[in-house]
Amino acid sequence: MVSPGEEAVDPGQFLRASRVVIVAGKGGVGKTTVAAALARMAARQGLTTLIVQVEQASGLARLFGRPPLTYIESSLAPAAGTIAEVRGRTITPDDALLEYLEDHGLRRISRRLVSTGAMDVVSTAAPGIKDILILGKVKSLERSEAADLIVVDAPAAGHAITFLLSVRGLLDAVRVGPINAQARDVLELLTDPVRCSVMLVTLPEETPVNEAVETAFTLEDRLGISLGPVVVNGLYLPLPGLDVDPAEAADAAGVTLRPGEAEALAGAASFHRHRQALQEAQLERLDERLPIPRVGLPFLFAADLGPAHVDVLAAALRDEVTTLDPPPPETPPVPSPETTP
Repeated sequence: MVSPGEEAVDPGQFLRASRVVIVAGKGGVGKTTVAAALARMAARQGLTTLIVQVEQASGLARLFGRPPLTYIESSLAPAAGTIAEVRGRTITPDDALLEYLEDHGLRRISRRLVSTGAMDVVSTAAPGIKDILILGKVKSLERSEAADLIVVDAPAAGHAITFLLSVRGLLDAVRVGPINAQARDVLELLTDPVRCSVMLVTLPEETPVNEAVETAFTLEDRLGISLGPVVVNGLYLPLPGLDVDPAEAADAAGVTLRPGEAEALAGAASFHRHRQALQEAQLERLDERLPIPRVGLPFLFAADLGPAHVDVLAAALRDEVTTLDPPPPETPPVPSPETTP
């Protein structure tokens, strides 16, 4: 956290640290919602943002009140004043393969490969080829500067590890040819912190925290990918007055409670305190086991999240980013004896 006298992290600078941010986490932790909030936060900083969805049923477009995404880019949130546009698209292996082959003059054969199921045969023979097709398209978008920031809504954490590590497996299995070249290009993207980083999402619960820690070390140790701050989603925020007896509070406010309301309020307060105690224990575990910065997002008590909720989370994420410790100043290189005047 920022110490007194230190300059807060600039959200715009934070967002420009990597051109591609892959948001990953265990299923059910709100990974897609965090990806939407990150994109909206970037747009509010004036950065054009493209969200890439790799799972058809992620519900990403619904968070922006838009119809389901397709392979063709569409606007999720139009530009307005100083707020930049958020665009979205889906990338599937079949569509990525079709585009690749058509770009290389093989339009006729490309349709036949997909329609006959040959793609499934190829993926069985060379595990990871589907993931490489998706990541290769992400790499192409990054190189073409399709947006100031590309946010990838990755598969759930277990698959996310396979998804990101597939490049290593393909490099070992395929030594030459276009697949090898594509895998090398993707590996260069994933291991360059200026081009790409991973933002892990978790809940303040034991199993999601364990999986976030395991995913973080796996990605760092086996792939060398840069990790951004871990996002702890669904936090119960402190509320004043939880220890006050509801009946006494009602008397002090001159309010009459109906039968059973005092007991219900006391139960709700007890649940909130218990929930906070549990999450604090998990946050301590996370800090002990994963030595990277973390930011928190509040639990939103809503059945269906929409654009207004995404904006609330985007503002909360921006505020949390400003509390991070600023990066250490760069140390100028020490000149070698040969170059010293």
